[in-house]
Amino acid sequence: MPFTEIITLLALLEYLVFVILVGKARGQYGVKAPAVTGHELFERAYRVQMNTLELLVLFLPALWLASRYFSTMWTAGLGALFLIGRILYARSYVRDPASRSAGFGLSILPTLVLLGMGFAGALQLV
Repeated sequence: MPFTEIITLLALLEYLVFVILVGKARGQYGVKAPAVTGHELFERAYRVQMNTLELLVLFLPALWLASRYFSTMWTAGLGALFLIGRILYARSYVRDPASRSAGFGLSILPTLVLLGMGFAGALQLV
């Protein structure tokens, strides 16, 4: 089964949902483009989207590199933790930005492990 591909597609779909939620918040709170400030709840939704984008730049290459050298079951499992972390992060951040730590941890830790796995795998080939 193409676990890496499925996690990649789910991560992109999750990001797309965050993009849609920002568009919805933009209309709901009257924040006209290209503004990215205005109503606090819009800004929270926007920060969820942007923080996710920033982390995807690390997560996706790390996922693919790690899956090249290690079991795709394990790397996909770490990817699933990332996805759960992003959902928890989004829900927490929109509700109360100070409560986002658990979601952030469940997003960054799998990313760092995947990055380390990618390095370890690549160094074994040298």
